Amino acid sequence: MDSSNFYLKNNLAQTNPYMMGIDVDYAKGLYIYDKNGKRYTDLISGLGVSALGHANKAVNDALKAQIDRHLHVMVYGEFRQDAQIQLGNLLASTLPEKLNTSYFVNSGTEANEAALKLAKRVTGRQRIISFRGAYHGSTHGSLSVSGNETKKQPFQPLLPQINFIHLNRYEELPTIDFTCAAVIVETIQGDAGIRIPEQKYLEALRAQCDRVGAMLIFDEVQAGMGRAGTLWAFEHYNVVPDILTLGKALGAGLPIGALISARENMEQFTYDPILGHITTFGGHPLICAGAHAGLKYLLSTNLVAEANEKGQLLHDILIAHPLVKEIRFRGLYFAIELETADIVQKIVERCLEKGLVTFWFLSCPNAFRLAPPLVITLEELRAVALEIIEIFDEVANS
Repeated sequence: MDSSNFYLKNNLAQTNPYMMGIDVDYAKGLYIYDKNGKRYTDLISGLGVSALGHANKAVNDALKAQIDRHLHVMVYGEFRQDAQIQLGNLLASTLPEKLNTSYFVNSGTEANEAALKLAKRVTGRQRIISFRGAYHGSTHGSLSVSGNETKKQPFQPLLPQINFIHLNRYEELPTIDFTCAAVIVETIQGDAGIRIPEQKYLEALRAQCDRVGAMLIFDEVQAGMGRAGTLWAFEHYNVVPDILTLGKALGAGLPIGALISARENMEQFTYDPILGHITTFGGHPLICAGAHAGLKYLLSTNLVAEANEKGQLLHDILIAHPLVKEIRFRGLYFAIELETADIVQKIVERCLEKGLVTFWFLSCPNAFRLAPPLVITLEELRAVALEIIEIFDEVANS
């Protein structure tokens, strides 16, 4: 949909001239409703954010209760606030012992920025290794360790001493040496088109980091919170990072990021210098209350385990169509690869016309993404998959 200059004409910055253009009225469950009453099925969860669907009652109730208590009272780390404490304790209860301390920020990209700082502080080194195809955010530091060179070029120079290797190429692991502060990797690469590490590769990566004393950072901003069919995607591999970063679905619809590591690592932000990392709005009580309620709700259900069955159903229906060249997925985290970027464009646009919200990948133009809310039922998912098959047929025959 051509929405050229729509935002700019309304005194707002605009990211691209081709907005999807839904004029949103309200959202509930799986659905977004526009101001004409048209219903859209959200099959990307607001790019991974609304994993519990829209307007989850448990989350909304927690938000209303926190609003009546207090909102912002002081920058993070100065006052004791129940919402932060409850969220930190609940996260720690779900994670390995070495990931026992959380630092809450405002987004996934902020969490990755903080992770790079922490690794440099702990190791006393400066060099960072990242991966081709990676996406870690759009601020200077997170962009520096992201792999899309086209997106990076206008903003050079970025951080120095960043080197890139390829996922699953064992021969490149010696690039990680005693000069490295950290290796940052998405546990499942998202924007590259759902690229999944091999079990032995992540084991070898962990071993190489241990060998040279580099910190291993797993970015689960997109893959965490049940999206990949385990609560944390690294549980598929039984490989534990030194630093874990979270965002998107952690906030249950609100903006949050989290940097998580061992207490002795996180203490490095406390001394020499004090206030080694600071944030005004990180750990905002309203956001933490919503995140706590969302995580508590998720843990009380079978949604994480069910994501695997639902994902397999979606795969089995879509893979049979001749337009589909490959499907890469874990849980409800999907890349549907087609023959050309032009066909992908037609599919995404036709889906939107039919009331299905799908989306592109920045760094994988021949595929489109599906990441529906985890609360979608098998029956709803089957119906959606059959609608997509009909759209495939229409495009194939046009």
